[in-house]
Amino acid sequence: MGQIYDLAIIGGGVNGCGIARDAVGRGNSVFLCEMNDLASGTSSWSTKLIHGGLRYLEYYDFKLVRHALLEREILWQIAPHIIRPLRFVLPHHAGLRPAWLLRLGLFLYDYIGGRKLLPATRTLNLTTDETGKPLAPGRFTRGFEYSDCFVDDARLVVLTARDAADRGAVIRTRARATEIRQADGLWQVTVQDTSTGERSTVSARTLVNAGGPWVENVLAVGAGVNAKAKVRLVQGSHIVVPKLYNHDRAYIFQNADGRIVFAIPYQDDFTLIGTTDIDYHGDPADVKISADEINYLCKSVSEYLARPVLAEDVVWTYSGVRPLYDDGANEAKAATRDYVFELDLPGGLPLLSIYGGKITTYRRLAEEALQKLAPYLKGSKAKEGWTAHATLPGGDFDVSAVDALIAELLRDYPFLTPAHANRLAHAYGTRAAKMLGTAKSSVDLGQAFGATLTEREVRYLMAHEWAVSAEDIVWRRSKLGLRLSKDEIASLDQWLQVNRTQPVNPMREAGARS
Repeated sequence: MGQIYDLAIIGGGVNGCGIARDAVGRGNSVFLCEMNDLASGTSSWSTKLIHGGLRYLEYYDFKLVRHALLEREILWQIAPHIIRPLRFVLPHHAGLRPAWLLRLGLFLYDYIGGRKLLPATRTLNLTTDETGKPLAPGRFTRGFEYSDCFVDDARLVVLTARDAADRGAVIRTRARATEIRQADGLWQVTVQDTSTGERSTVSARTLVNAGGPWVENVLAVGAGVNAKAKVRLVQGSHIVVPKLYNHDRAYIFQNADGRIVFAIPYQDDFTLIGTTDIDYHGDPADVKISADEINYLCKSVSEYLARPVLAEDVVWTYSGVRPLYDDGANEAKAATRDYVFELDLPGGLPLLSIYGGKITTYRRLAEEALQKLAPYLKGSKAKEGWTAHATLPGGDFDVSAVDALIAELLRDYPFLTPAHANRLAHAYGTRAAKMLGTAKSSVDLGQAFGATLTEREVRYLMAHEWAVSAEDIVWRRSKLGLRLSKDEIASLDQWLQVNRTQPVNPMREAGARS
């Protein structure tokens, strides 16, 4: 490849894609490679929350909480299709944190983060409020309700990458960085296509290591840097069970061990429960929930609920490895969730490595990363701070207009069921109509794979969202894996193998406009 990029990024998680989007919008030429699918690592295994991190107040991490709180409404407004407000119920457990401490924490939570659109905290009488009905009778009489936001984390990453590509960035998935070296005053990154084995070399003036749990592995492939910072790998696991209650609020439950566990309405018919915090020492690609973690999560929520949650209720699990900055904390739960940058200049060439971070603060992280790299990027003075106001693809509508968008889809495509239109509106926003095109009937959408997934949508995901496998589609571009049978998913994979063609292969995409 003859082009010399201003910035090369290794890692297609939320941090790497966030930096790619911000940098290309400032006039820089950007190349990003990801060894697997976008968001296939930590970024798709979160608790799906845009939140301040209420419990971090206990560790006096006011800066992290404030920064995260400030991001909630910014992200909601730039991506109202994949982000929505969510009210959380915190039952007061008399044997744990005192009520006055909870009230103080929630007062700070309401007022240190510039809240404007989200409703404030209120006190609940759990003996009369509907949110008390699922709880163990007679045990919890008082609670507090506060605001945060829910996010489709994997779609956040993909849409961020899509916007970066629309603005000119080159995004290559299934492309592993196998060697990093310096030559002719530039970074030379050797990239291998993991499907074909084909190798190519990319030249860049600046390099960002956004490898997440693999951040140290990236440095080990030849960057010539002895990193001072260390990564602390922490496993977080979640379980999904059939819907535990009928209202639309989430719960935050306190545990005797000082941790908290969330129970969150999920995909209409399910409840998401998580997470755990356990130090992890293996290959991040091999992380898997343990029986002890399943039992811990079931026991934690059963402490509060009238009907216990049992291991046999679990319909799906997922685990991820959080690449936290190792600050020497004694326990994984106390390790900082804030991000740390390490800027090195081996041979005079800038290399920025990223440790830690949260989904909530990815946009701010990207801004700060580019501030650090500003002296080395020719376009670093252009459009400073622009990402707080530019919507992600499909998000160009008011936060209150999701229902109107669904109604518009039902009017323009009357063959859609309400459930189908609802899913498409929340996944694609205003781009749902682009995906559906001129379809006049369900027949025009092509083969039906089940659970409202059609050939038209699959082809769109291949052409515009780097989808290659059934796993990409049913677990990251959507969560239809919860509804599709194993045979239906296998049928989809077989169809993809037959219909995968060069024009929609994301390995060949070079920033073509969507």
